[in-house]
Amino acid sequence: MHATPLVGRGAELERWNQVLDRGLDGAGGPAVVDIAGAAGIGKSRLLAEFCRRAERRGMRVLRGRAAEYEQHLPYRPFSDALADHGPELADPAAGQGRRGDRFGLHRSVARLLGRVAASGLVVALDDLHWADPASLELLDHLVRHPPHAPVVIVVARRDRQTSASLAAALTRGIDLGTVVRLDLGPLDGAACVDVLAPALAPGLPPGRAHELYAASDGNPLYFLALLQAGQTEGAGDTGRPLTSDGPPPARSAGLGSVLLDELTPLPPARRRTAEAVAVLGDRGTPALLARVTGRDEPGVDADLVALAARDLVRAGPGGRWTLRHPVLRTLVHESTDPPTRARMHRLAAEALAETGAPVTERAHHVERSLTGWDPQALAVLSEAAERSASTAPASSAHWLGVALAHLPDQPRHLALRRDLMLRRAQALGVSGGLGESRDLLHEVIAMSPPGEPDTAAVRASAVTLCAVMERHRGRYPESVALLRRELSRTPGPSPADAVAFGLELGSSAPLATAYPQVRADMARTLDLARNLGDEVAEAAVLAIAALGETYEGEMPAARETTDRAAALVDALTDHDLAGLCEPLARLSWAEAFLERYADAERHADRGLAVARRGGRLYVVPHLLLCKAHLHLTTLRIESAVELADEAETIARGIGSGELLAFVLANKAHALLYALPPGDRTALAVAEEAVAAAGTGMNWWASIAWCVLGQAALLGGDARRARTAVLRAGGDDLRRLHPSMRPLILEVLVTSALVTGDADSARTWAERARTEAEQLGLPSQRASALRSAAQRLLADGDTAAAATLFEEAAEAAGGAGAALWEAVSLLFGATPAASAGHPQRALALCDRARHLAAAGGAHQLTGLADMIRPMVSGPTASTDTPDPVPGAVPDPVPNAVPDPVPASLTPREREIAALVAAGLTTPAIAARLFLSPRTVESHLSRIYRKTGVTTRAALAALQTRSTLRNGTPRTLGPGTHSVP
Repeated sequence: MHATPLVGRGAELERWNQVLDRGLDGAGGPAVVDIAGAAGIGKSRLLAEFCRRAERRGMRVLRGRAAEYEQHLPYRPFSDALADHGPELADPAAGQGRRGDRFGLHRSVARLLGRVAASGLVVALDDLHWADPASLELLDHLVRHPPHAPVVIVVARRDRQTSASLAAALTRGIDLGTVVRLDLGPLDGAACVDVLAPALAPGLPPGRAHELYAASDGNPLYFLALLQAGQTEGAGDTGRPLTSDGPPPARSAGLGSVLLDELTPLPPARRRTAEAVAVLGDRGTPALLARVTGRDEPGVDADLVALAARDLVRAGPGGRWTLRHPVLRTLVHESTDPPTRARMHRLAAEALAETGAPVTERAHHVERSLTGWDPQALAVLSEAAERSASTAPASSAHWLGVALAHLPDQPRHLALRRDLMLRRAQALGVSGGLGESRDLLHEVIAMSPPGEPDTAAVRASAVTLCAVMERHRGRYPESVALLRRELSRTPGPSPADAVAFGLELGSSAPLATAYPQVRADMARTLDLARNLGDEVAEAAVLAIAALGETYEGEMPAARETTDRAAALVDALTDHDLAGLCEPLARLSWAEAFLERYADAERHADRGLAVARRGGRLYVVPHLLLCKAHLHLTTLRIESAVELADEAETIARGIGSGELLAFVLANKAHALLYALPPGDRTALAVAEEAVAAAGTGMNWWASIAWCVLGQAALLGGDARRARTAVLRAGGDDLRRLHPSMRPLILEVLVTSALVTGDADSARTWAERARTEAEQLGLPSQRASALRSAAQRLLADGDTAAAATLFEEAAEAAGGAGAALWEAVSLLFGATPAASAGHPQRALALCDRARHLAAAGGAHQLTGLADMIRPMVSGPTASTDTPDPVPGAVPDPVPNAVPDPVPASLTPREREIAALVAAGLTTPAIAARLFLSPRTVESHLSRIYRKTGVTTRAALAALQTRSTLRNGTPRTLGPGTHSVP
C-alpha cells in the first residue's frame, strides 16, 4: 500500500500544469491552489503528485502540514514547510522577530518566499482545516499580496471542516484572481475497480471489488482500508454517505471500525508504540518514542519496522515517524486509554524540555496532559502565552484560558487569576475577540474593588483597557460612562490613574464626542500631568487636544497646541514614547490636517517604529492611514495604497468594524486616483466601508459616507453622491469634518450643477468660500476656488473659471498638495481652451499629466489623455499666452476624430452621454427604465455608427462632441467632463 497509484484526477493535474506553466513563464496567474474535499477523498495524494511534478520541472518544494491536536501551535504548517530553509520564520533583514509585529512577520515571510524562489517555488500545506489562527492570517496575507516571484502555494483542506475565516480568505482570493479552487469528488468505479483493486489486492474477484466500491461511496481512503481489511462486514452501513454533512468520515462507525481493525492483531507493546506515534504527531523520533513509551530504542525500532510493514506508520524527514493518515491518527489517539494518553503527553513535554524545544511546542503536550492543578504546567503555559502574545495572540489567549480553567478557585490564587485574566483580555483584544475581552475585563473590575491599595493598579489597567475595547466596538457612550464613573468616585483614583482615565476620555473625541465636550476634562488632565512632572503624559494630553482643536477648525488654538505637543514629543526619547503611540497618531493627524505634511510624516514614522516595537497593533492602522493620507495628498499614490492595504490587514485582524470602516474609506479614497477612468473598484471599497460603519454616524462613519459620495460622483451618479454627503453631514452639514468641510462641499457643488440645482450649488460654493477663509488652509482654499470656478462654468464664464482653477492650482502647489494642484490644473484646461487660449490649456493639461504620472495617479493621467485632444482641436483660438511654469512640452497631437455622427437616434445620443458620464450598463438601464440587454443593443448600434469599439473610446468621442457644441460641466475631484 506504500505506492498507491493516482487515478481519476486528470482534469486537476492538467489545471496544475497550467498554473505551473504560467508561473514559470512569468505570465502571472493564481498564486494559491486550493484543493478541497471530504476526508479521505484523495487530497493528500493529489498534493503529493503536484509536488512531484513541480520537482520534475526543477522547482523547489517545501511541505508543511497542520494537525488536529496541535491547532494552537503558532504557524505550525508554515514552520514545517520552512524548516528545511532555516530556523527563522521571519526575514532577519526586515528587523522582525518572533516577538515582533505579527503583520510585519507576514510581510517578512512573503519576502522570504520570494527570495528563495529563484527557479520556482511550491509551498504545499496539507490539512489546512486544522491550521492555527496565526497561520490563517498569514495565508490570508499571501492570498491578498502574493510574492512578486514564481511562488505557488497549494493547500489541501476538508471543505466541511474549514473555518469561516479560511473559507472567506480563499473565496476572496478567487474574486481577486489569486486563487484557483479544485473541488475533489468521489472517484468513479472504473478507477477503483479496474485500477486500484488489481494493483493493491491482486486476485480479488471483480464482484467483490464492486461491493467494496459501493460500500466506500467512491472515497479512496475507505476503499483502500476495505481492501486492506479484506472484508465488507459492517462497512456498507455507515449511517450516512461519506461526503455528507455531519461528523467527518473518521468518526463514522464503518470507516472507524475498519481502520481500528488494523490494530487488533498488534501485540500490546507494539500497539503502545503506535499510540505514542499518534501522541507525537510528526515529531516521533525513535528516541522520543522510547521516552514516551518507557522502552529502549532497539525495541521501539523493531516496532516501527513491523508497523511500517503493515503500512500503519511511515518514515518522514529527519528520522521522524507518523501514522499513515491523519484520520488514522485521530482514531488511534482517541481510542488510547485516557490516563495512558495523558501520561504520554506529560512525558513528551518533559523530554522536549530537556532537548530545548520551543516552549510553545511543550505547551501543547502540557495542555493535553493536565488533569488538575499543576504549578509547573502553569509556568509553561504562561511562558508560551508570553512568547506568542505579539505574533500569535489567539494562541496566547488559548493557553491563558487553559491555565485559568485549571487554576483553583481559592482566595490565595485571586491575584494570579486577575493577572492571567488581564493578560488574556489583552490577547483577545488584538486577535478579534473584542466582545470576549470586554466581558473578561468586566470580571476583573468586579474582582478589584475601588479604594483598595492592593487592587488599584489592576483595576486601573482593566478600566482603561475596557474603555479601549468599548471604543473599538463602537460603544462610545459605555466607554465614556465607565471612565467618568471612575473619575467621580470618592475617594478618587490616584493622580497617575486619573491622568490615564483622562487621556482615554479625551480619545473619544472627535470619534463620537465633540471635542468641546471634553475640553475641560483635558485641561484638568493637563494640570494633573504637570503637577506630577510627567512630561510624557503632558505631551499625550497636548497631542489629543491638538487633534481635537484642529478637527473643530479652531485654527489659532489648533496651531498653538500642535506646536506645544510637537516640541514636547521631539524632546522625548523612544523609551519615553513607548506608551504614547496613540497620542502620536493624533499629533500626526493634526499636523496633516494643518497641512504640515513633513512634520506629520516624521511623527507618523516615529510612532510606527515605537508601536511595532511595543506590540501596540491597534494604533498601527491610525499611523499607517495618516501616512497614506499624506502620500495621497503629495502624489505618492502607489505607496498610499500599500499603506492602506497594510492597515486593512491589521484592522481585519483586530475585528473592529469601526476601525475597518475608517481604513476602507481611506483605501477607497486612494484607489479613486490610483485606478484608471472607468474602474469601479474604489466605489466597491467605499460601499464596504459604509457597510462596516453600520448605522451610527461618528467621525469615521461620516468619512466613509463622504468617500462614497466622491466615488459615486466619479462613477457618474451625482444624485447618489449628494445623498451620501448629506447622509454624512446632516441637513446643516454640521457633522462634516469642519477643517476639511470646503473639500467635501466641492462634491455637493458639483453634484448640484450636474443635476441642475443651481441654487444649492451657489449656496454651497459660498459656504465653502467663507469656511475656507476662516480656516486659512491653502488646500481648503483651493477647493473653494474650484467650487467657485464650477459655478462660473455653469454661467458660461469660461475665462473667469479658468483663472480660478489656476489660482487653486497655485494655492495647492504652494502648500505641497500636489494632488489638488494636478486636479486644479486639469480642470482648468477645458475652460481655458473654450475661452480661446489653446496653448495655455495645453500647458495646464500637460503640467497636470506630468504631476499625475510622476505620482502614479492613473485616474488623472487617463483623464488628461482624454482632455488633451479636446483642448488642442481645430476650434481652439490662436491666442498663445505663456505656458504654466514647469509645464512639460508635448508633441503636436493627432488630428481630432469626427464628433458623434448625426445618424445617432435621440435615444442613442442619450446613452452615449451616459457612457461618457461613466455609468455602467445596469446604471444606464435603471436611469432610462430599460433592460440591460436593450442598453447593450443600443451600444452595439452606437459602436457601429461611430466606428469605435470600446466604452472608453465612446466616452472620449462624446466628450469631444460636447466640447465642440456646447460648454461642458466639470465634475468634482477625480472626475471627467459630462454634458
